[in-house]
Amino acid sequence: MNWQKYFLAFIITVAIFATAFYIAARIDDRRIADVRAIQQNLALDILSTETQFDLLGEIDCDLISENPVLSNELNSLASRLAYTEENLGSDNLEVVALKKQYSLLEIKDYLLMQRVSQKCGLKPVFILYFYTNVGDCMDCRRAGEVLTYLRQTYPALRVYSFDYHLELGALQTLVGLRRVKPDLPAFVINNRAPVYGFKTLEEMQKLIPELKTLATSTPKT
Repeated sequence: MNWQKYFLAFIITVAIFATAFYIAARIDDRRIADVRAIQQNLALDILSTETQFDLLGEIDCDLISENPVLSNELNSLASRLAYTEENLGSDNLEVVALKKQYSLLEIKDYLLMQRVSQKCGLKPVFILYFYTNVGDCMDCRRAGEVLTYLRQTYPALRVYSFDYHLELGALQTLVGLRRVKPDLPAFVINNRAPVYGFKTLEEMQKLIPELKTLATSTPKT
């Protein structure tokens, strides 16, 4: 009778763990599906604006000023992707694929906004932020928190975050063009020379005097 009790306890334990793994897998699949849906919507938004620009040679500058190409969807996508990566791991194949797609969307938006800025006489503030998940880069995490605060404070600030070691041809071309060394974290502000190492909020504000021209909002807590 004792072995039957042990066997029954074993079966129940296996069933509990199997159920937990199944539920966790379903939740992870849903998170990935959410990220993919946002990416698809954002890709359509950017493609639509690019097509309008190429087709007409014209663009509604007032509309762009009110609704920047970098929509809230891109920021939402960054947050969801970071959460997904933290839970599934940076080596997860789905996460890597999602990061590559996200990085391409960022680069396309960055290039498109430069064209729009020249056309409409806008003076946006760009920050290209390069980080790494290789090793324990605490400065990268802290730098990301500072940039998140700045982005929340200055909605017009355009922050593009890139995993420096991501194997993506377009990203490595951008790294080469901006001459970014693997001394991370690194920042390229309005296409100026790269700045390296963690910077406090006050230091970042001094590095970006153009922030004074941007409207502010109350950061979310």
